[in-house]
Amino acid sequence: MKIRLEDLMTRSGVTFGTSGARGLAAAMSDLVCYAYTRAFLQYLQAAGEQEPGRGAVAVAGDLRPSTARILEAVSRAVEETGARAIACGRIPSPAVALYGLEQRIPAIMVTGSHIPDDRNGIKFNKASGEILKQDERGIAAQTVDVDEAMFDAAGAFRSPRSVLRAESSDAAEGYVARYLDFVGRGALKGLRVGVYQHSAVGRDLLVRVLSSLGAETVPRGRSDTFIPVDTEAIRPEDVEHARAWTREDRLDAIVSTDGDSDRPLVSDEEGRWLRGDVAGILCARSLEADVVCTPVSCNTAVEQCGWFKAVHRTRIGSPYVIAAMSAAAAAGANRVVGYEANGGFLVHSNLEQDGRRLRALPTRDAMIVILSLLRLGRRQGKRISELVSGLPSRSTASDRLRDFPTERSRAILARFDSGSEAADRAAIEALLGDVSGPVKSIDRTDGLRVLFANGEILHFRPSGNAPELRCYSEADTDDRARALTAHALGRLGAMR
Repeated sequence: MKIRLEDLMTRSGVTFGTSGARGLAAAMSDLVCYAYTRAFLQYLQAAGEQEPGRGAVAVAGDLRPSTARILEAVSRAVEETGARAIACGRIPSPAVALYGLEQRIPAIMVTGSHIPDDRNGIKFNKASGEILKQDERGIAAQTVDVDEAMFDAAGAFRSPRSVLRAESSDAAEGYVARYLDFVGRGALKGLRVGVYQHSAVGRDLLVRVLSSLGAETVPRGRSDTFIPVDTEAIRPEDVEHARAWTREDRLDAIVSTDGDSDRPLVSDEEGRWLRGDVAGILCARSLEADVVCTPVSCNTAVEQCGWFKAVHRTRIGSPYVIAAMSAAAAAGANRVVGYEANGGFLVHSNLEQDGRRLRALPTRDAMIVILSLLRLGRRQGKRISELVSGLPSRSTASDRLRDFPTERSRAILARFDSGSEAADRAAIEALLGDVSGPVKSIDRTDGLRVLFANGEILHFRPSGNAPELRCYSEADTDDRARALTAHALGRLGAMR
């Protein structure tokens, strides 16, 4: 039978978000995952990026319960196109992406990142890196031939079978070597670092890298069940864990990642988790970047600090950051990096420091942020809290309304996009004027971002990965930023 992927997306509810295809695990049947993978490979073949019936594709996955089944469906689709599926195991998303770049082959990561374990996803990488928005459109436009006898009425394989050969450790080893070579063994000697492992797929590699660089590591919180750690909306229990662990274990910092280990968490010596966009600024500083590309939702301290030649703002999502980095490099910039509010950091340029080389990895990565902040502190003789206090005093906060349908989010935000700037300002002030006062300007680069006359910022947008309405705020203090977020979400939530 012929399956048009756009139609399958509509029927299944498994669609492209900001980080690949995402959906309920129950909706990601063998048929859906098989068809998505066939469409991806067919798109590459049509674009001349993979020869039909030949080549290899790296595949890996995270630790959530549905990943094993989806990995089999993805790998079977690869094998039945005539290509070879290289099983890279349960490793971080950036590790399999790096392996694909180095081997010049596509790479596929089965992961739902930070979202709950009743959901999952598939992240596609071309041999040249992450797929961009135009690639998503090209994949969605594919029509694939599928033998319907392979699947039952529920979309499950009638004859399940494993096509994955023995796992290769090459991707994991290459990822570890990347950081040992660049940072240098012994560079973190003297540091005592807690590692919040939970269910992050890169938890053991993180301990290994930190230990090899000389840090004393204290693993904490390992879990055999999946925990949806979101680096943009840290759970209250994780806030308490960090405070307790730094005190009990006398730690210089605690580090962690989300489920697929492409987004970092770093705490200071008091157990206070850093915002991802604050960590991104410090990471860019540590790498001596000259141009930074970052979404419109990120902290404005990146402009105010004066450390970078240029800062380019984008829509939210790594594909937009990647596109901006490519444009900056094409315009002549030599040390181009990017980061997102979730902390994921992207290195577009080949960088060199102290005679050590770091090859470009233009996809979200957690390891580079963790190591860069720890190394920057060692070099400057400062604690993590002192690195943060050296930035302009701009605090950010974020949270979300869960189980909030995307259509509802868009309908609410549409009330403030009438086509009349004056009317929109009046509508916003009617809703939030008692919270932040008069509106100075409105930015619709991605969602609704409002700059108030007092310098405070509120930014709303539907999540690209889940039925959630996200809110980002910026103010002069942490308490004020959190209060702004709570007030704003309370007002919007009442508009359901």
